[in-house]
Amino acid sequence: MFHNNILIVDDLHPIFIEQVEALGYTCDYQPTMKLEEALAILPQYEGLVIRSKFQVTAEIIDAAASLRFIARAGAGMDNIDEAYAIKKGIILINAPEGNMDAVGEHAIGLLLSLMNNLNRGDAEIRDGSWLREANRGYELKGRTVGIVGYGHMGQSFARKLKGFEVNVIAYDKYKTGFSDNYAREVSMEEIVKHSDVLSLHIPLTPETKGLVNDEYLFHFKKPIFLLNTSRGQVAQTQAVLNGIRQGKILGAGLDVLETEKFPALAQQLWFEELRNSGKVILSPHVAGWTFESYRKISEVMAAKIKNLDIQT
Repeated sequence: MFHNNILIVDDLHPIFIEQVEALGYTCDYQPTMKLEEALAILPQYEGLVIRSKFQVTAEIIDAAASLRFIARAGAGMDNIDEAYAIKKGIILINAPEGNMDAVGEHAIGLLLSLMNNLNRGDAEIRDGSWLREANRGYELKGRTVGIVGYGHMGQSFARKLKGFEVNVIAYDKYKTGFSDNYAREVSMEEIVKHSDVLSLHIPLTPETKGLVNDEYLFHFKKPIFLLNTSRGQVAQTQAVLNGIRQGKILGAGLDVLETEKFPALAQQLWFEELRNSGKVILSPHVAGWTFESYRKISEVMAAKIKNLDIQT
């Protein structure tokens, strides 16, 4: 049995290594390591730290006979076979506290940019057009913002909205009694009925995959601005584009997509329509990826490993 060895297979802020080595661990920092290489040496390690490089499947977990914990440098755990890891007695650690402020601020940025046509107006001026009426914006004050998923990310977004004098309502299938100074707990029916803005802050699970589809959007009573900073597969991109065409979606801010990275993204049937839509703002899955969160995620993971050692 190997003790106190941690394999790091993704880019990580050095503060993590500094803090866990102070706890007595030895870190093997291999941010360029391929899956095959990791499989060959994993039996030597007690801990595995990953971001999003590869899926931690049952095969990988079986290969890692000495593994005590897996730490995910971020919030979502959808690239780890959680059920199998837990069955094997492996402790799972993530760090939503580390990037929740980044996600909350990014969502605000997407929303204000959409409502005020900032991207389009900028592009038009650079192209020689000065169109004021075509870029008349909407004000956020007095509107109802619906948040789906009230974990760290949803709560962060709600806190960031506090100064805008909006009505914030939130739905979370997995918790109740969470109304606070920033949001009021409601049913999904109320989200659909009252929202002017819909913001998704839910993990990707078999239950949430494809949640936002044509049928879901059909039920909204008002045209909405849609934000997705969670996982791309939660929202069907073609359904979002259909909603824009039908006037049900006034604008969409998408940090995540069902298929990400090129060349695969360019091969999607909906990509040309998405690329040419003036009512969509895209960012390359960076809502939680700031200079500050890069460090904070590492600090959160190190603190949780320290706490793990105290408890065991």
